[in-house]
Formats: sequence, C-alpha cells, structure tokens
Amino acid sequence: MEKLSREAEQIMLERFGKDSLIALATTENGKPFVRNVDSFYEDGAFYVLTYGKSNKMKQIAENPNVAIAGDWFTANGKGINLGYFGKKENEWIANKMQVVFAEWINNGHNNFEDENTCILKIELTDGLLLSHGTRYEIDFTR
Repeated sequence: MEKLSREAEQIMLERFGKDSLIALATTENGKPFVRNVDSFYEDGAFYVLTYGKSNKMKQIAENPNVAIAGDWFTANGKGINLGYFGKKENEWIANKMQVVFAEWINNGHNNFEDENTCILKIELTDGLLLSHGTRYEIDFTR
C-alpha cells in the first residue's frame, strides 16, 4: 500500500471534491448499517452535514470505525463529530459546505439554529481507487 500520490489525489478531487453521494457504513452491536450521504472530499477526508442525534452519529459515537464506497472507490476510516455547524472552529468547513452544497443546503431541511446540526468528518485511513485500468491502494495516514 502506498501513500496518497499526487495522481491519486487529483482523481479523488475530480470525483469527490464536489457534492457527491457516498455509501457510509457503520455498526451497532456488530451489525452493519449502510446509508447514502451527501459529502465532499478534501485533504484525505470526506465531510458530511448531518444531525447529531441521527442513528449514524449514535453508532459512530459508540464505534468510530466506518467504511465508505463511492464511484470506483472504497475506503476505511474514522468518523469524527466536529460538532455544531455554527461553531467558530467549524467556520472554515461550514463556509466551504455552503458553497459545495449550495444547491440544497438552504432548502429548509437543515436547521442551523439547532446545535445538533453538525459536521461529520470521515478521516480516511486506507482505500482502493480504480481509474482507467489503474489500481491505487492508498494509505491515507500521514
């Protein structure tokens, strides 16, 4: 397994550096749960706008080990609750989410006054990326 190459990083940004659906797998009592989430990729992690009291966030609080799958990509990682979307420490990523998710973020589905509206960071550890016949087995740890 190799560290993330410049070429693989460019493919990741082209595919996932925008509003992208990925499948997110968590576990509860050893039982897997999978759901699709809107996300975007940046610097070895995927970011998701979510609700802190959702089943996925409860499951991640119990076991932060997650798996994801997307367009010819699968990976393992750690789910990290960055906390409230409006928190000062999250301003940089919240601003980016406003741009990346502009098409739907303010459609009334999200309550930005609710402190349970949070940001999930999926910090990747390892993954497999396929592109035009090339296989990239990636170690995302730095």
